[in-house]
Amino acid sequence: MFRRAADALLDLVLPPRCPSCREIVVEDRRFCSACWQQLSFLTDPCCAICGLPFDVEMAAAAQCGACADTPPPYRRARAAFRYEGAVVPVLLGFKHAARTHLALLMAEQMLRLMPATEADQLLVPIPLDTRRLRQRGYNQAGLLALALARLSGIPMALSAMQRVKPTHSTAGLGRAARFRAAKGAFRADRTRVEGRRVVLVDDVMTTGATVNSAAAILVRSGAASVDVVTFARALPTDRKEFITAAE
Repeated sequence: MFRRAADALLDLVLPPRCPSCREIVVEDRRFCSACWQQLSFLTDPCCAICGLPFDVEMAAAAQCGACADTPPPYRRARAAFRYEGAVVPVLLGFKHAARTHLALLMAEQMLRLMPATEADQLLVPIPLDTRRLRQRGYNQAGLLALALARLSGIPMALSAMQRVKPTHSTAGLGRAARFRAAKGAFRADRTRVEGRRVVLVDDVMTTGATVNSAAAILVRSGAASVDVVTFARALPTDRKEFITAAE
């Protein structure tokens, strides 16, 4: 009874707001109706491996051309939303404006994309390099992995992987250049990941260069498998400035 009264008083003083446009809403971690209509959920039909959406119905095992030609090192990648509309202010606010409380809302949406529960699963966030971590003050992927750990019960290993190559902006670079820039960017702790079924966590997937590089080093370090879960994904047809701003 006291908790309900305290919550009601808090809502009166600090009413819940839409995480995207900041309009007052009924409950915490809820979008207003206008922003909800802007959300593009990424669902089937999609590539069985990388999750790239298909425009027409396809078999469940269908793969996109890129994955069929060169299979990525991860087993499966999925994102909750397309990086457009109401998702953009949420992700940018979380990543660049210290709106760290959004991690729970984002993790709740990512939770439905988690692979089926298996033995020896481990959540591993994409790490930041030391300079970027010092500037930002937090690793957004680490906060998402922590929230997912609390929601799913799967353990998280924050230090299972390190970024050994400084993060530089890849704005304006093409797909091939982004993959070259990400090559050799990570190191994994074999004692933490060997034999584990790793769920790699990040906030947004653009070309896939970062998760490819991270998944490759995890596999080489003995991970039994790697799945990728992100909050958003920028599709090849998305506006260039959206992709640039996400980095």
